[in-house]
Amino acid sequence: MSASPVVALRKAIRAYLFADAGFAAALGEKLYDEAPRGMEPPYALFADAQLRDWSADLSPGAEQFFTIGVASTTRGLSEALELAQRIAGLLNEAPLVLQDHRLIDLRFQSIETRRDQNGRIARVNLRFRATTEYL
Repeated sequence: MSASPVVALRKAIRAYLFADAGFAAALGEKLYDEAPRGMEPPYALFADAQLRDWSADLSPGAEQFFTIGVASTTRGLSEALELAQRIAGLLNEAPLVLQDHRLIDLRFQSIETRRDQNGRIARVNLRFRATTEYL
């Protein structure tokens, strides 16, 4: 049985982002499925994902809508927005290689900002759409 398209895409995204020197310098290895207890920002994390069937007659596939969140404690939204823009720029139409799947398309869709914990943490959510085929 092949790997989940969601898991395969997340692994490929993680590898692709960590290969970028600018991303690695800004966040190090701080891209999580769930931030460790007590982790201080800045960090990024995989948030919500929605998977839909995207199969054609002879090729089974999946369509994913997913969110990557960026958290920062720097005053204002500038740090979180800069990190988010770097992620969006790297991933939009990125040539990712997935295990057990082939990436058809990966597109950045939108950014949403908000503040948590009485304004202490700035959050930026990036939304993406990806389509994949099973190998």
